Amino acid sequence: MIYLPEEDSYLLQKQLKKYAKGKSVLDMGTGSGILAIEALSSGASSVTAVDINEKALDLLRKNYPEILSINSNLFSKLPKKAKFDLIVFNPPYLPFDKREPEDSRLATTGGKSGDETILKFLKQSAKFLNKNGIILVVLSSLTPKRRIKSLVSRMGFSFRALSSKNLFMEFLEVWEIKHNNS
Repeated sequence: MIYLPEEDSYLLQKQLKKYAKGKSVLDMGTGSGILAIEALSSGASSVTAVDINEKALDLLRKNYPEILSINSNLFSKLPKKAKFDLIVFNPPYLPFDKREPEDSRLATTGGKSGDETILKFLKQSAKFLNKNGIILVVLSSLTPKRRIKSLVSRMGFSFRALSSKNLFMEFLEVWEIKHNNS
């Protein structure tokens, strides 16, 4: 299953337009590729798209060969020396729900509590972020944020909400995360 754009993707896409020009961009968990394509059309100097789903990447490679597409579970297959000015991530952020079909859980479920994938991503992201780099990430009101805020602080980063959207069942936010000194 390829994750198709929903409200969370569009909310992040609006912010990405403001940040991508002239930047090296990593779209983590690219899914349909909407964010990688937006980065490219917004003037990014380079775009790398990562996903665990090879079918999603095959489609992106076919239609956008100028986007470097890497099959990886988060950062595991990225070159160790890769650095990016901007990392965007529309993560799986929902808590585990046994009623959800198994084939869609990979794209939507962020672990038992919903924050586990985001925490793992943040721990790995620092070494791939340029000194003045920025992370843009989507969070939901259904995602516990206490451990995320604590980790961001321990990493020497700060965060702020850039935009939000109220939906029927949840409240979405796009967070900007960056080094405290930038």
